[in-house]
Amino acid sequence: MNPRISIITLGVKDLSVSTDFYQRMKFTLSPYSQKGAISFFESKYTWLALFPKDKLAEDASVSGEGTGFNGFSLAQNVANKEEVDRVLELARAEGAKITKSPMETDWGGYSGYFADPDGYLWEIAYNPFFKFD
Repeated sequence: MNPRISIITLGVKDLSVSTDFYQRMKFTLSPYSQKGAISFFESKYTWLALFPKDKLAEDASVSGEGTGFNGFSLAQNVANKEEVDRVLELARAEGAKITKSPMETDWGGYSGYFADPDGYLWEIAYNPFFKFD
């Protein structure tokens, strides 16, 4: 595994309000954003994403209530589907709980989730539409 953070996704109550706030804070809205669905903000090394909290919990296959979901996930994009599988298997071997087995996504990629020992969610994803250095 080549550790890094590609995207920090925050589960938000009102996507429009939060998107407007980050734009006012001088974050640059990415053209990859989908109005009303997800907002991406580019930075030099790590991107920030805003996504409706209930939908983010659903995507990770966890409850959006109580201690089942902290309101955000960390994401690492990798070079291919096989690497998604390898990283998730490493996480499982190191004691992480797999919350969503890797699978093809509705957005054209491949991803799965694990929870670290403290329950923080990591999405490991292959996204053929994004290029990360």
